Amino acid sequence: MKVLICDDDSMTVRALEFQFKKDGFEIFKATNGRDAKKILVDNIDIDVLITDIYMPLVSGLELVTFVRKTLKRTIPIVVLSRVNVEDTILYAFELEANEYMTKPINLTVLSNKVKHLLGINE
Repeated sequence: MKVLICDDDSMTVRALEFQFKKDGFEIFKATNGRDAKKILVDNIDIDVLITDIYMPLVSGLELVTFVRKTLKRTIPIVVLSRVNVEDTILYAFELEANEYMTKPINLTVLSNKVKHLLGINE
């Protein structure tokens, strides 16, 4: 299974990378939405996207729209953010994100959510 982690915070990326490598995932990383778009186009077999909302060049919500509308992919998308505002959360779900989690992230909870979205039984 392949996961794309898109976040401009290096500590978050390292923590997510550690967790998902431990879970047996192949890791792809991007520090901005533009690079994430390229990875998604070049690697059509990415199984799940985990993205922060606020990033340089292309936001996480723009990335969700790109995956759903341009690429027309149904992969699970988990949106991460420090923002815990109802309108932002609802908007992410309107764009067809599958999950929304506020930072700081509980890695075990995130891992379990991703596995559930992918239909992986532990």
